[in-house]
Parts: sequence; structure tokens; C-alpha cells
Amino acid sequence: MRGDIDDYRALFLQGMPLMDTRAPIEFRKGAFPGAVNLPLMTDIERQKVGTCYKQQGQEAAIALGHQLVRGQTKAERIEAWAAFARAHPQGSLYCFRGGLRSQIVQQWLRDEAGIAYPRVVGGYKAMRGFLMDTLERAVAECGFVVLGGMTGTGKTDVLRELDHALDLEGHAHHRGSSFGKHATGQPPQIGFENDLAIDVLKKREAGHARFVLEDESHAIGSCSVPLSLFQGMQTYPVVWLEDSLENRVERILRDYVVDLCAEFVAIHGEEAGRDLFGQRLRQSLDNIHKRLGGERHQRLAAIMDAALAGQARGAGVEPHRAWIEELLTGYYDPMYVYQRKLKAARIVFTGDQRAVLDYLREQARA
Repeated sequence: MRGDIDDYRALFLQGMPLMDTRAPIEFRKGAFPGAVNLPLMTDIERQKVGTCYKQQGQEAAIALGHQLVRGQTKAERIEAWAAFARAHPQGSLYCFRGGLRSQIVQQWLRDEAGIAYPRVVGGYKAMRGFLMDTLERAVAECGFVVLGGMTGTGKTDVLRELDHALDLEGHAHHRGSSFGKHATGQPPQIGFENDLAIDVLKKREAGHARFVLEDESHAIGSCSVPLSLFQGMQTYPVVWLEDSLENRVERILRDYVVDLCAEFVAIHGEEAGRDLFGQRLRQSLDNIHKRLGGERHQRLAAIMDAALAGQARGAGVEPHRAWIEELLTGYYDPMYVYQRKLKAARIVFTGDQRAVLDYLREQARA
């Protein structure tokens, strides 16, 4: 049997398959990439055992746990754990602190299914602590550059071309603007931080000590950039990406109309997907109603409605360009011009996509 695991660095670098034996409510609050939730107890069972522990102590709580998880219920859970272990012989299991729950699962697997399977020493709490320390050490030890630019200049496209980029929006599953929601939801804050920290860990292991980040506000949808990193982003050098208005409109059309519509259709089917896409687009515009002002919001909403109606009739997406261009030039661009002035002293390079990519790659080698 492989011994119990306390090398968290190797665990995450190898992408070890992980069986999470915590209750579903704990798993939903945050987990590790690829971890599978096969709990020892349901949420209700865990609550009952926890109450018993507080009122009567550990021995009574353990007895109650065995009473709740027995017979057919116990057999079904053991079979689920055994199936995971057989499918992932190089994996491991964990609970919150690496204590009683994971030890029970480990023991039942061995005694009832004949499978010796390692657990993670210290459990979720220790693994999470390792990742947060990884992130904090990177902020303290590594160099960072912030990639800025007007909306639609293709900052995410640039990041995808760079081996040393950290895609905050990708980890948050959100494009970062009022229109930035995808057809599927965002990860919980803890999951976002875990993903980001593992990305940093793997890139540092690959030899990178300098990273490129997109210029973001503290909140990316419902996720927040870790405070130490966000504070650093207010001081890091800035590279400013430029592109023509025509290209920017084309990119916004691709990301926020063509691709987003396709996401909804893939999930919900043609008719329902298009309806939900239209609702999402209208809601995104309504979210900035106050900042647009009533008259401008009403005008843009009318243009958007007409474009959506034409799209539904099979007339294509070209009419969407009108509201996109007006929203860029009349709403987003003035804000970015102001932000650029505030960052002027930190801007170390300005150029189009090719020039910016060349500069960032050269800086990474320096």
C-alpha cells in the first residue's frame, strides 16, 4: 500500500485524483480541481452527528454516525468509494482535517472491500493552507506585469498566447464586465482561489518567475481577486494594448453575441437557448441602466431588441454592431481613458497585439 500523503506540492503538481469525503455542503463551498465528492455522511447526517458531538461528546457522536450509516446505505457508499479507488489507483482520499471521517472511509474500504487506499494527512484544511501560502509567496517573490487596454482590444487573447500568464477571468469563469457572465455559473470564491494557486504552483515549477495579469477590478463577477495580489496590481508595471475600434467591435460581437449565444444553445437547445441568451443580454444592459442614464439606456435597449429579433429570424448578428459600438465609444471608452491617465506613470510599453506579445515574451526571458 502507498503510505498516507503529506507532500501537497507533489499532489497538486501531479494532478492526483482526489476523493473528497466531506459532506456535500462543505464540497459546494469550495473544492480542488477534479475532486469527486463521495461523502461519508449526507448534510443532514453530518448535522445530527455534529449536534450530538456538542451535546454528548465524541464517543456518542461516533456511535450515532455508525447508526446512521449502516446496512444498505453503508454498502452503497463503500461500493462508490471502491469504484473510485479501482478507477484511480494512484489517487487518495481526504476529509476536512484528515481525521476521523477519512480514517473511517479508509478503514471500511480496507475491511469491507479489501482496498488499501491512502488518505491525505491534514485533509482539506492543510491542502488549502498550502495553496494559499503558495499564492502569498508568489506575490512576495515573483515579478508581475499588468496588461491593460480598452474594452475589446483582446487582452484575453494575448494572455492565451503566453506561457507565463495568469488568466484571472478564466479561473473566475467570467469576462469581467457587466456583460461578462457565461451561460454557466461561476465557481465559489474558494474554488477560484484554489484554481489560481495551482496554476501559479505549476507555472513556477515550470521555471516562470514573472507573470502577466489582465488589469481587473477587485471583483470579477462574484469572485474576488485575492487581496494581496489585487493590492500589488495597483503598483505593478502596466503594458497597454491598443487596437482599432473596428477590431474591438468585432471581438465583442464574437465573445458576447456569437459565442455566448452558442453556449446557451449548447446547454438548453436551440429555441430555449436563444431565448435565454436574449434575456441575459438585456439583463446585462439593464445592470448599467443608472450609469448609462435613462435616455441612452432606452436607445441602446431598442437597438439591442431589434438586433435580437433579427437574429431570431435568421438575419444574422450584424445589427448587434450598432449597440456594441455606441456602448464602447459612449460608455466604456471614457472610463478607460480616465483609468489610463491614472496609470500613466506605470505604463512601460504600448502597442498592438503583435508588439505587446513580443515585448512580454522578451521581458519573460530577461
